[in-house]
Amino acid sequence: MSINQSGWKPTAPAKGEGAAPTFTGNKALMLEEPLIFEIGSTKTTGVDFAEGDVAHDRLGDLTRKAPIGLPGLSEQETVRHYTRLSRQNYAIDLGLFPLGSCTMKHNPRLNEKMARLPGFADVHPLQPVDTVQGALEVINQLAFWLIDLTGMHGVAMSPKAGAHGELCGILCIKAALEKRGEGHRKVVLVPESAHGTNPATAAFAGFTVEDIPATPDGRVDLDALTARLGPDVAAVMITNPNTCGLFERDLKAISDAVHAAGGYVYCDGANFNAIVGRVRPGDLGVDAMHINLHKTFSTPHGGGGPGSGPVVLSEALSPFGPLPFTERHGDGYITLVEEETVEDRHPDSFGRMTAFHGQMGMFTRALTYILSHGADGLRQVAEDAVLNANYVLRSLEDVLDAPFAASGPCMHEAIFSDKGFADGFSTIDAAKALIDEGFHPMTMYFPLVVHGAMLVEPTETESKAALDQFIGALRSVAERAKAGDPSLKTAPHFAPRSRLDETLAARKPVLVWKEPAPVAEAAE
Repeated sequence: MSINQSGWKPTAPAKGEGAAPTFTGNKALMLEEPLIFEIGSTKTTGVDFAEGDVAHDRLGDLTRKAPIGLPGLSEQETVRHYTRLSRQNYAIDLGLFPLGSCTMKHNPRLNEKMARLPGFADVHPLQPVDTVQGALEVINQLAFWLIDLTGMHGVAMSPKAGAHGELCGILCIKAALEKRGEGHRKVVLVPESAHGTNPATAAFAGFTVEDIPATPDGRVDLDALTARLGPDVAAVMITNPNTCGLFERDLKAISDAVHAAGGYVYCDGANFNAIVGRVRPGDLGVDAMHINLHKTFSTPHGGGGPGSGPVVLSEALSPFGPLPFTERHGDGYITLVEEETVEDRHPDSFGRMTAFHGQMGMFTRALTYILSHGADGLRQVAEDAVLNANYVLRSLEDVLDAPFAASGPCMHEAIFSDKGFADGFSTIDAAKALIDEGFHPMTMYFPLVVHGAMLVEPTETESKAALDQFIGALRSVAERAKAGDPSLKTAPHFAPRSRLDETLAARKPVLVWKEPAPVAEAAE
């Protein structure tokens, strides 16, 4: 078998491929697993309980009037069920996660060890301040690192996620405008190359959103933006590097123009991993920027949390930041500035974002990552992330359409399109075929400015060998799509489940399991 262009040599097909299906539905160690309701009976329990003799309870009209309908399983059945399900999950600990715009990278085990230390893992937000000085020191140190790395003036640590941080920054801008008596500024300009949460955040905060077009090379149209500036514009929300994987070279000119027109500049910092240690957004005139700790500083990502989205603020916006925040005194003692301690020192704060102080576990992990890398190591993180993305881009541009390849090097992610695929074939077919190759699909159909977009972000933590394997798999899939291989239309073939009707699943999801009706016995 020949070695493909990427340098990775695929293995030969497994023996027995195409053989009759197994009786169990299992494929060797890939075990078929039914629903938990299909394993256990809803008429039994895994543990026997004695009949109670309580005549009355205190639930009133909340007392259950019908069986709960949960399946009864033994401990062994329960453990096996969830263990088998876990084998069907894809994770960063299994292989490369090519999701563009998401920065799915390795979470160093050192971070986990530090986060589990007593005093961090078991800290409580309502403990007396003098018993949590170590935890507050972690928050304070991380805050200063974030300020230093971004060249900003202040930081709000409490936002719990990227979109939450966006809202924090926009609320700071709103408070600053109202303080100036310019609450009439109700328009937020959002370029086409920005993250999709940006317009949603601005609308949620009560602003009207207007689009700014991109130039043919995938960057913000500076002329179109400056032409739209006026007394009704509150801010510009810009993503840099943007979702086309490109650095916005005109950001300083954009900031100068927006400030001259009386507005503020919000920068989406989700892609900060590509420039950390290399570029300070504060030097480019940014007034507010959220930082996803999972994307840049390797805290866990996914599963609905635990997120953390600190927001760095310019000198103009720092007085309007949310509470609480840490404050170090001359003797080294750290306190939390809360509502009751603000008095006349921080009268312009817009209030609170959360009940407490932020995600302590994420702060501990992020600071561990920063201290273990140091300033020079963080700079190398950005350089290696960009190097890996460009390796992917240049290794695939001959077989996949790369709409911005002529614009020069990309940053943290490479973008491709389905242009050139055979008629009837699109990005979804390539993505499903990648599942058969053992990879989670790349980000699909985003950004919207590219038809059939495929956005790939390898991050800096992937080796050349891992990249070569992924490149080889995607090359193979792309060549099959261009040739019109009909088997792509029904991929994946080797996953626990075949391709779904995703439109029907989205519009008419089945969210409740119902026990099937008994099948009538055939008449003899």
